[in-house]
Amino acid sequence: MARIAGIDIPKNKRGVIALTYIFGIGNSRAKVILANAKVDESIKVQDWTDDQIAAIREQVGTFTIEGELRSEVQLNIKRLMDIGCQRGIRHRLGLPLRGQRTKNNSRTRKGKRKTVANKKK
Repeated sequence: MARIAGIDIPKNKRGVIALTYIFGIGNSRAKVILANAKVDESIKVQDWTDDQIAAIREQVGTFTIEGELRSEVQLNIKRLMDIGCQRGIRHRLGLPLRGQRTKNNSRTRKGKRKTVANKKK
């Protein structure tokens, strides 16, 4: 199992797919990394040589990934909340940010349903 950027990437997968296990690396960025490191995309991780792994590590180091990227995202969200803009308020209330309706759906953001008792007559 190869260890890149503090993440154990699976050895039985192709290089492009395995690199996407790292937070901040998607499909297109994984292809760019492998192209710059001069490693074939279709080779599985278990078939990489030590030189190839070193070249990939060097390429991955040029991007903001994992913990640094997570903290950057959290700081951006905190900034939105501090300035009190629309997106910041929606973050604070735990509601969807991008204009979705909330009458029926949005259970992912709102959480489990909270039943409200009926008012007695």
